[in-house]
Amino acid sequence: MEPQPTPAAPAADAATALAIETVFRLESPRVIAGAARVVRDVGVAEELAQDALVAALERWPRDGVPDNPGAWLMATARHRAVDLVRRRERYARKLAEIGRDLEPAAPPPEPADPDDIDDDLLRLVFTTCHPVLSAKARTALTLRLLGGLTTAEIARAFLVPEPTVAQRIVRAKRTLAERKVAFEVPYGPDREARLGSVLDVVYLIFNEGYAATAGDDWLRPGLCEDALRLARQLCALMPGEPEVHALAALLEFQASRTAARTTADGRPVLLEDQDRRRWNRLLIARGVDALARADSVATGPPGPYVLQAAIAACHAHAHTYEETDWPRIATLYDLLAARAPSPVVELNRAVAVSMAKGPGAALEIVDRLAAEPALRDYHLLPSVRGDLLARLGRTEEAHREFTRAATLTRNEQERHLLRSRAATTRDQPPPQNPDPHPQQPT
Repeated sequence: MEPQPTPAAPAADAATALAIETVFRLESPRVIAGAARVVRDVGVAEELAQDALVAALERWPRDGVPDNPGAWLMATARHRAVDLVRRRERYARKLAEIGRDLEPAAPPPEPADPDDIDDDLLRLVFTTCHPVLSAKARTALTLRLLGGLTTAEIARAFLVPEPTVAQRIVRAKRTLAERKVAFEVPYGPDREARLGSVLDVVYLIFNEGYAATAGDDWLRPGLCEDALRLARQLCALMPGEPEVHALAALLEFQASRTAARTTADGRPVLLEDQDRRRWNRLLIARGVDALARADSVATGPPGPYVLQAAIAACHAHAHTYEETDWPRIATLYDLLAARAPSPVVELNRAVAVSMAKGPGAALEIVDRLAAEPALRDYHLLPSVRGDLLARLGRTEEAHREFTRAATLTRNEQERHLLRSRAATTRDQPPPQNPDPHPQQPT
């Protein structure tokens, strides 16, 4: 069930309705995770979170938005979860399992195992990434519950039809319930078996916060913070896994640019135009340390996150855009494309090739990618192609590509940027000496 707060609250004024919608979108992962800890069923937990939303729609327009709206939603969902458990036939057993949750004044017990971790969001990640689910179902369900994405947004992010994603999510929740999957962070081999999926969804959650698929805002910092915190927790949980440290490094490097990635009014700023003095040097230092730890525990060829973190490190180490080591980045993308091939990786590789070898070689790669069904409606394909064409002096074609890219994105800030670039390209004459270096994404 998708959250639809505004239509359900006709009596609410616009400000209150917007506050309810915003708070629920930001807080729903924690609310679902907290409820799931009580009822041990992620599908039921999502329904309880929706119940809390309905309660907010009924009460907040009348009583006002609470001082801590997230805590209000959490308390409401947990109270309803406890009531639900009490109504179940096996009340006594369930009550024993959640006893410490029913006594908020009591101090939490020490973990029974030194390898345990007391974090509901992390429990939720590992639960939704259980191997009883297909890889696609794990990703869709985790983005739905932890990323706070709607079914339509997930479908857009993965370039698949919305009904397909909806079916995956419904079946995934049913499978977890039928198989009685424990709501826990597993140990030993079970943890290692789920690690790849966990890392992937943590990265996807970060990406949705870093460049929102849809909506009015380019950034959703809350998602980035949650993903970064989960990555750091995983480092403490699995210190011998190089890909875990590499993911943390990648997110630290990416997060370091946040302050420079938008203007004061929220407009995206391209990488070439960012004021690197605003990059967070502490996060960059943390990224360097995490990447060094990944290298120190690695025993084989570099994994996908090690390679991506190394690419991000190249950007972080460059004091200016012109100092970026593009040949090294292109080489790293070659390795990444061989290690984890995908159309999106290949598109990113084309950008790196354009900077290292010029737009002609990159345009050949992009034109081949135009035949990929998965990229047919992917707005970054015509955006990158527009960059390359503009630098080759083919401004009319570039204008058409930027215009098409603007029609494909569902993010208002990104649409504004692409329309602006289309207009700029149309209005300027073809350059006498085409610039071989296209502008880079943020």
